[in-house]
Amino acid sequence: MLLFKQLEFLEGVFGRFVPRAANPPPPLQCHPTTGRDATLEAQAREMLRAVGAPSVARSVRVEWSSRLRTAAGRADYRHNLVTLNPLLRTHGADEIDRTLRHELAHLLAHARKGRRRIAPHGPEWRQACCDLGIADEQRCHSLPFPRQTRARPFLYRCPRCGREFPRVRKIRRRVACLACCRRYYHGQFDKRFTLQLVAAPQPSTLSRVQR
Repeated sequence: MLLFKQLEFLEGVFGRFVPRAANPPPPLQCHPTTGRDATLEAQAREMLRAVGAPSVARSVRVEWSSRLRTAAGRADYRHNLVTLNPLLRTHGADEIDRTLRHELAHLLAHARKGRRRIAPHGPEWRQACCDLGIADEQRCHSLPFPRQTRARPFLYRCPRCGREFPRVRKIRRRVACLACCRRYYHGQFDKRFTLQLVAAPQPSTLSRVQR
């Protein structure tokens, strides 16, 4: 689960609705195996400009990465980067387009809220999906990608609400409970709700966990 830190300030309020094509787009050609995809970047810029986010459009990057295993895509709002799973190619151009819009909605939602903390798939993301033409989008994909179960031996707890956050790796920076920040501090970071480490693996097992 991502605990979001924040990115750019709002450049335009909610942009106009961008409908999806009536018919699925034709198969996209010449996709690189890994790395940046100039064709999808151009499409992403066009969509973001259409909804009033020119600053995000100028810096957005789209790339393919085989490091994604179970996720169809990933959005890094700190670098305006969308990463796509190469397995999407086996499911057609329409699935690539849908996943691209899904991840762009994350970038758009955070750009509109500036430094305010928002939930990964909250109302801000939902509105961004509507503006990008995927109003019925779900939080998680249902594609038959291989599932991977990983131990999460690091356990953190919020000192305010007591909610627990298991993690695969140790958190290297200060992170606060999103629910408490939203409830008590208008969604902005508050050090009073910094997550506290309450359980960790033994040193003998740590190297195997972090491989």
